Amino acid sequence: MPTTFYGLPLHPLVVHATVVIIPLAALTVVLAAVSSRFRGWAGPLPAGLSLVGVILVPMSTSTGETLEEHVANTAALHRHTEMAEGLFPWMIGLFVLAVVAYVLQRRAAADRGPAKAVTVAVSFLAIAAAIGTGVQVARIGHSGAKAAWNDTNMSSMPLTQE
Repeated sequence: MPTTFYGLPLHPLVVHATVVIIPLAALTVVLAAVSSRFRGWAGPLPAGLSLVGVILVPMSTSTGETLEEHVANTAALHRHTEMAEGLFPWMIGLFVLAVVAYVLQRRAAADRGPAKAVTVAVSFLAIAAAIGTGVQVARIGHSGAKAAWNDTNMSSMPLTQE
């Protein structure tokens, strides 16, 4: 995998895709879990977005490890990399539950649906996975921003253009 794109480190570019797609996947999974109208409209979209998230997480981690070799090793960077390693299991869970929910929806549409309790349980688990994934992405992003901007004195930056 390349490490730069037109001279820029690849990690920030991949991470921007990650921090957009994963929360979007989590949001669509929650909406599909709570709204039959959205579920009918979205079809496989929550599972598809979750799959893209599953692909982006290792790409983000890999490019981050490459970038880590070229920046100062700080406590903030160490916290960021430790947290980032915990996102992949959340994404796998979100993806699996999105797929299961979609399969249950398709079976219900064909009048071969499972018991209501199974659908409700999968919905609750999907919502929990979406919340956990969203929280983890926010924590990782915050720690990454702190690691990247640690040496910058933001208080001395003007807020408006004079």
